[in-house]
Order: sequence, then structure tokens, then C-alpha cells
Amino acid sequence: MNQLTRFLIDLGPLVVFFIAYNRADLMVATGAFMAATAVALAVSYAIERRIPKMPLVTGVVVMVFGGLTLWLANETFIKLKPTIVYTLFAVVLLGGLATGRLLLKPLFEMAFKLRDEGWRVLTLRWGVFFLAMAVLNEIVWRTMSTDVWVDLKVFGFLPITLLFALTQLPLIRRTMIEEPEGAGDA
Repeated sequence: MNQLTRFLIDLGPLVVFFIAYNRADLMVATGAFMAATAVALAVSYAIERRIPKMPLVTGVVVMVFGGLTLWLANETFIKLKPTIVYTLFAVVLLGGLATGRLLLKPLFEMAFKLRDEGWRVLTLRWGVFFLAMAVLNEIVWRTMSTDVWVDLKVFGFLPITLLFALTQLPLIRRTMIEEPEGAGDA
């Protein structure tokens, strides 16, 4: 699957959430988000015959916390979802790093090849970034209105993540392993 298709599949549930929230309320938006997430995972599987780990983990957390939100009629659970996902990603990345495993390497090695030092620094940075995003989510949902939290979730988290990814390009360029001339020609 090309990157644009993957991006659109991943973005779809967020767009559905935002539209449903603006037309109804957080409970309706949560149900719509859960349904759209299930559809996105099914489409991903239909195209690739597998579901990548990060969307799968996110999907499971959406279903669990969205289900709790609807079942208990308590919006706290859906507001906790980003905190849980970001913390989980941070713990996995930083835990892997602490045990000598560079967990970003198998995920992105097809896109670019880095020296192990580059993978170490990139993994550390993303782990810390995910922790910061978890803290940001906690601060916003606990201190601000639901409207502000929804706006941050829809219009803040993705641009912040893309901007952070762009700031990693100098590291990637600096630690990239250059293929010898003609190595890709066969």
C-alpha cells in the first residue's frame, strides 16, 4: 500500500470523529470513531492481507476505551485513549532501547537505512516525544473544555507529529548508510 493510501486510511476515523462531534456530541462521535476505526482496519487488511502493528494497537485501544466510554456513559475513557496509546508507544520504544533492541529499525528499514547509532537516537527521540504527547493530552483534557480537547486531537496532534518527524530529517540524513554506486542496479 502506498503511503498516501495508508495516511488516508489512518486519517479517516479522525475525520469521522470530528464531523460526528460537531454534528452531535462526544458519545455519538465515540461510536462513529469506533465504527470508522473498524472499517479502516478492515480496508487495511483487505488491501495488504495484514494489519500493521501501530494501527492494530491503536484500534484495540479505541475499541476498549470507546466501549468503556459508551457503556459507562463517561467521556473520561475516550479522552484517556491518546494518553494510553502514546504512553504505550513510548514504553515499547524506550523499553526496547533499554534492552538493546532498536524497535524502529524493522518498522522503517525499508524506507531508509541508518547506522545503529542513528536508530538509537531516533528511537530515543520518538520515545520521549510520545511521552510528551501523553502529558500534553493529560493536561488539555483535564484542564480545558471538551471542545478544546477535540480540536487538539483533530488539528493539533497530527500536525505536531508531522512537524516532529520533519525535525528528525537532519538526523536521518546524517546517519544514513549510503549504498555504493550501482548497488541497486541489477
